Amino acid sequence: MAQFSYKARRRSGEVIQGVLDVADRSAALVQIERLGLFPVAVDAAKGSVVVSTAPKGSRTEAFAAMLPPALRQVLLSKRKPKLQELATYTQQMANLLQAGMPLTVALNSMVHLESKGIPSEVSKGLRQDVMEGRSLSDSMAKQPHIFSDLYVNMVKAGEQSGALVEVLRRMATHFERFAEVKNKVTSAAIYPLMVCGVGVALVLFFIYFMLPNFMGLFSGFSIELPLPTKILIFVGNVFTNYWWVLLLTGVGILIAFQRFQSGEYGKRRLDEWKMRIPAVGKVIKLNYYGQFARTLSTLLENGVPVLTALKITEQVMPNRVIKEAISKTRDAVTDGKTLAQPLAQSKVFPQLMVDLVKIGEETGDVPAALKNVADTYESELNTALRVTMTLIEPILIILMAVGVGLLLLSVLMPMFKLISNIGGSMGH
Repeated sequence: MAQFSYKARRRSGEVIQGVLDVADRSAALVQIERLGLFPVAVDAAKGSVVVSTAPKGSRTEAFAAMLPPALRQVLLSKRKPKLQELATYTQQMANLLQAGMPLTVALNSMVHLESKGIPSEVSKGLRQDVMEGRSLSDSMAKQPHIFSDLYVNMVKAGEQSGALVEVLRRMATHFERFAEVKNKVTSAAIYPLMVCGVGVALVLFFIYFMLPNFMGLFSGFSIELPLPTKILIFVGNVFTNYWWVLLLTGVGILIAFQRFQSGEYGKRRLDEWKMRIPAVGKVIKLNYYGQFARTLSTLLENGVPVLTALKITEQVMPNRVIKEAISKTRDAVTDGKTLAQPLAQSKVFPQLMVDLVKIGEETGDVPAALKNVADTYESELNTALRVTMTLIEPILIILMAVGVGLLLLSVLMPMFKLISNIGGSMGH
């Protein structure tokens, strides 16, 4: 037997401490949970000898340790779960804890539940760490490819407040909302990309397979080809005879673009340009505004300190212009300013957001104000997506029609001229 000192929290939130005489950490955790407590920390008392129950490394990890660093990274690389997959996993965990299961038992059940995108080894690792006395948030922090800083900090806030189940439910809702918005944006982009792809495929098919037959027909007659036909022949010759030049040019442009966007200046300029694209830029900005407000609201609502919440939100945002504005806001809040002041000074966030945040500060409920902001911009995003698609669809159809029309005109004009010449010759 060994002695373990523990710190645990009652359902009311009260923190208590004590010492248990048990065989190992696992037994200590089981005893703590039987007492109706949530374990926060379990450590071996001074002078006690404890046999480690840490799991041995997997065969994959053992094999990877013998490989060069580059190959090891490829072998051990893991796919990040999608937002909907993370939402489902979080909701399942909340349901098990809500049913009254102790944390270790719930994590053991999570190992056997079907969680698409999240391997069972994740839950196994969490359960093992918790049984050894670590908190759930610390265990999750060891798996950053699955659990982001946002996730870990919200779980930590839930543990400290004794409202872990409620926090998990809010997180599941948070990820579901983000997944829904992302799916809408992705769906809206599919149609234009498909139309453009079909258009390019038709043009290339015509140039490589149809144009040579027509040119063979026209070369047998001495007629002056019209300008559109000459342009089409020139383009066809370039694609047929100088394709390697086009390929090298494309590769060169791609390399130059990659080098440009690999630097901090290039990344920021690209993020600026995205927000200024006509019609599409508005959709992008509305998406960013909603994402910022929703993330910050969720963190603050679950008890994460405002400076920590701003830092995590900054890390989550994909746009560097928004990141810089949040960083300056965090510095200003550190110096004692309110949240609304630096948001307004950044000139990045719209006045409506600033006004609503200011009202939230005056009423003492900033999370609710930010949630209202997120709802507002997500609703505007849906409208903007519909309007943008309404504009893009006819524009793409017109461009396709013009392109096909020019191709047909380039072929038909010399044919009409040829028929006219043949008719004139037969008349003579």
